[in-house]
Amino acid sequence: MTASNTQASPASAGIGTFERNLTWWVLGCIVVGVLLGKLFPDAFQWIGGIKVAEVNLPVAVLIWLMIIPMLLKIDFSAMREVLDHSRGIGVTLLINWVVKPFSMALLAWLFIRHLFANWLPAEQIDSYIAGLILLAAAPCTAMVFVWSGLCGGEPKFTLSQVAINDVIMLFAFAPLVALLLGLSSITVPWATLFLSVMLFIVVPVIISQLLRKQLLRRGQGALNRLLNTVQPLSLSALLLTLVLLFAFQGEQILEQPVIIGLLAVPITIQVYFNAMLAYWLNKKLKVAHCVAGPSALIGASNFFELAVATAIALFGFHSGAALATVVGVLIEVPVMLSVVSIVNRSRSWYEA
Repeated sequence: MTASNTQASPASAGIGTFERNLTWWVLGCIVVGVLLGKLFPDAFQWIGGIKVAEVNLPVAVLIWLMIIPMLLKIDFSAMREVLDHSRGIGVTLLINWVVKPFSMALLAWLFIRHLFANWLPAEQIDSYIAGLILLAAAPCTAMVFVWSGLCGGEPKFTLSQVAINDVIMLFAFAPLVALLLGLSSITVPWATLFLSVMLFIVVPVIISQLLRKQLLRRGQGALNRLLNTVQPLSLSALLLTLVLLFAFQGEQILEQPVIIGLLAVPITIQVYFNAMLAYWLNKKLKVAHCVAGPSALIGASNFFELAVATAIALFGFHSGAALATVVGVLIEVPVMLSVVSIVNRSRSWYEA
């Protein structure tokens, strides 16, 4: 029993009081965001309009503040070590591109078209299903750096897995969505896709590595001091991002609480199912816990920025598809935080 506790301590050693209570901070930000969106709709409509190719620039800046502190920790000269994590990468790719999109399509068909059909507007059922499929068709690119940091994940693995997913997404997203929606052709906002990859991956990587190189010239201590200073900034940026996202959609959320609750059911099941499946497969393949944690989190999370933009481009801002993708944002953060907690608390079981 003592040995198990000793093993589990590294995972939680870097998590302070603020991080341990992050779920409550997140719920508070959701409430504040919805209320602000209701009280000051014009102001947030203006902020929401500051965008290029449907990518909101204020949110993009906040995502930089979220992930650059984590990217600063990565030594790219050691990236060849990622080859040692090939099993973890294989598991995540399987979940992201084979299991998750099809499991969501099945859950959407079961819950939205059948079990919940009597409580939903009939004319929007197809649109709701389309939004759920769009939500699951692309793996997350930015927020997973936050989740990986909270569960003590291997940063080089996380970055490499996200980069691989981004490359696959450029080629597979449109055909996969077309297949699942049963369409012969689909208009995908390619400008949004390319710009999202540039803003959320390429630019932060360049900035972080230039800054890391400059700091290391002064010694490792200079880098450590900056990391200690900016780490709280990363989580604060996450919270402010949530306030903005829910302020943008506050009115819709307040006007349709029952529909949002019904849409949340398949999304929640999908996140837990894919996260736990990835976690279990990594354990069976004897993958290190620092890789299995981010593998489970990347496998379960969604690229909601792209999903929302695609839903709006295909079906319109006030469509059921757009609302379903926004519900994905509402559900994902609290649920992913619970997955982080499960991964951290189960470390002794995983390594047994």
